[in-house]
Amino acid sequence: MARALDVIGDWWSLLIIRDVFDGLRRFSELHESLGAARGILSARLRRLVEQGVLELVPASDGSAYKEYALTPKGQGLFLVIVSLRQWGEDFLYAPDEPRSGLVDAKTGEPVARLKLRTKNGRPLDWDNTLVKMPAE
Repeated sequence: MARALDVIGDWWSLLIIRDVFDGLRRFSELHESLGAARGILSARLRRLVEQGVLELVPASDGSAYKEYALTPKGQGLFLVIVSLRQWGEDFLYAPDEPRSGLVDAKTGEPVARLKLRTKNGRPLDWDNTLVKMPAE
């Protein structure tokens, strides 16, 4: 877990990754969405590129600009972003407070809650799992 947090552990990085998942790709779009100081945003974007979470690609409109795109390593963070979102929905909103929701792009149906399961599908929670080192 320490290695993962070393790459994406600050909140600016997670918000950048969230916004790129939501379709923002240019520095100016991310700056407007996040309201981060330009220096902070530049540093976080540079670090995410260095770590292989994002990559700079030619602009989709054919202009001379570059855009940020998720690499496979970055795409692998989707469940992390969804689980943080669901945790926030559970604990950080009043019951009647309006908020956005994650839905299936094809059907518009709400996305089911994430749940940890065994290989055969049995639900697991924090109190029935443990971290085990491989046998030598």
